[in-house]
Amino acid sequence: MTSLIEQAKQKAAYQAVDEHVLPTHRVIGVGSGSTVVHVVARLLQRDPELNAKTVFIPTSFQSRGLLLDGGLTVGDVEQYPDIDVTIDGADEVDAQLNAIKGGGAAHLQEKVVAEAAKKFVIVADYRKDSKVLGEQWLKGVPVEVVPFAWRAVLKKLQAQGSNDAKLRMAVAKAGPVVTDNGNFIIDAPFGLINDPVKCLRDIKLITGVVEVGLFCNMAEVAYFGCEDGSVTIRTK
Repeated sequence: MTSLIEQAKQKAAYQAVDEHVLPTHRVIGVGSGSTVVHVVARLLQRDPELNAKTVFIPTSFQSRGLLLDGGLTVGDVEQYPDIDVTIDGADEVDAQLNAIKGGGAAHLQEKVVAEAAKKFVIVADYRKDSKVLGEQWLKGVPVEVVPFAWRAVLKKLQAQGSNDAKLRMAVAKAGPVVTDNGNFIIDAPFGLINDPVKCLRDIKLITGVVEVGLFCNMAEVAYFGCEDGSVTIRTK
């Protein structure tokens, strides 16, 4: 039996695809994570003739695999720098549609594909809905760093107030998580993030940081699947 959370993710993903992926769209960005599994499932239910005319831009090894397994045409932002719409999940979304992403260590590619899109749409379940970032997602802001600089970046993050910042370690291998881009991830908790734009700017200015999992002033709309089967839509 499908869990309530998976049902909530599916409802949000299906509605977002139905309302924002148009027949005229030819380049569609597809994010990463558990909710995006349902996004791809809904895309595969479209008219095959439409999908045959469409190029899909993945943001990770995971989403690339989902798209290829579905027989869809895959491209990248180097070939297709102008994307009609990108749909992606999030670890947490605040009242202004700022988001924390990077729990799956794919936020560099996710941000590039989101910024290349004319419209960025977030899909998530009710657990990711917050008034302020840091209420629900307690693991911290994911920070992708070049491997040789991780200790220096860690010290800087601690000096900025993230006392519990730490290198993300892998589960099924010895050593740290390595991103699709060959980098490391530091998870940096800052408590409640009342000014995510400033937090993003301060972290991004640290030498050795590649990208920060704060997506500020980017999303146009967010869909949250709720426990009761409904979908809450938040717009700017």
